[in-house]
Amino acid sequence: MSLSDLITPDAIMPKLKAASKKQVLQEMSEVAAKLTGFPERQIFDVLLERERLGTTGVGQGIAIPHGKLQKLDRIYGVFARLDQPIDFDSIDERPVDLIFLLLAPESAGADHLKALAKVSRLLRDRKVCEKLRGTDSSDAIYALLTESITHHAA
Repeated sequence: MSLSDLITPDAIMPKLKAASKKQVLQEMSEVAAKLTGFPERQIFDVLLERERLGTTGVGQGIAIPHGKLQKLDRIYGVFARLDQPIDFDSIDERPVDLIFLLLAPESAGADHLKALAKVSRLLRDRKVCEKLRGTDSSDAIYALLTESITHHAA
């Protein structure tokens, strides 16, 4: 599985303006709804439910919100680069500006974990994150995400 299997160019939000974690999840749920055909509210509720279990703000300005939906046909990703960092209750208490949302079918146990690990590995690379933060072009962000992952294959 490569990142290009998870994300498409229309799943990139290069300059998301949001004032709160909830607003970010709402905006990203709207894009995910268009991609998956699932109701926006259902996606948002799944993401909020997961956040109640513990933050998906993994530190270094990065969050990887995720959830599972019954009858989803595959794993979907949505990426957002925030205009201004926001509080995401991150484990390092730093504000977040790079967010990679993942939605998986309920039956995708191992594949869901592999996708999370792949995204996490990519976003731990400081050079990749610097480049992501340095552009607001959807095409450039998509290229960085999908090309960089080949260098991080495990």
